[in-house]
Amino acid sequence: MENNNLNKQNTPVGVPPSGARGLNWGTGIVIAFALFITFILYFIIKVQMDSKYDNELVVEEYYKHDAKFGDEMARVQNAQDLPQKPTINSASEGIIIVFPAVFVSKEIRGKVSFYRPSDKKFDFEIPISLSNSAMNIPKERLLGGRWDINMEWQYDGKPYLTKEVIYIN
Repeated sequence: MENNNLNKQNTPVGVPPSGARGLNWGTGIVIAFALFITFILYFIIKVQMDSKYDNELVVEEYYKHDAKFGDEMARVQNAQDLPQKPTINSASEGIIIVFPAVFVSKEIRGKVSFYRPSDKKFDFEIPISLSNSAMNIPKERLLGGRWDINMEWQYDGKPYLTKEVIYIN
């Protein structure tokens, strides 16, 4: 029995024996916070330095664009009120815009704007030019992914705005 008692040291419960080293809970928390802050800073620096993550404004002059929002809504409402509306569809050969036969193709004026939400470098505009009440935008001009299409047009002096979101494969 005496051998067992000789091997035990007289230390209070919960205190490591002398010479033993370890992390206490306070040091562990400080290390965890330091690792977390390092992790967050790594991603902040990565996003700011990599051009793939550019976060540009969709509209350069945001406040001027916002001031004309009421006018834009009136043009959208004009397009919604039409009994027969133009359609913007994705097809295997590209995007096809078709105006109903009630419209005289030669009297339609306007432009079609293609916005690429992921990268404004690919945005472009083309004037409306119809043949047989239709207009085709070839697929070669469009990258795969999401495109926001705004078609601003006039017919008989009345302005219209048709908006569509198209996904190209």
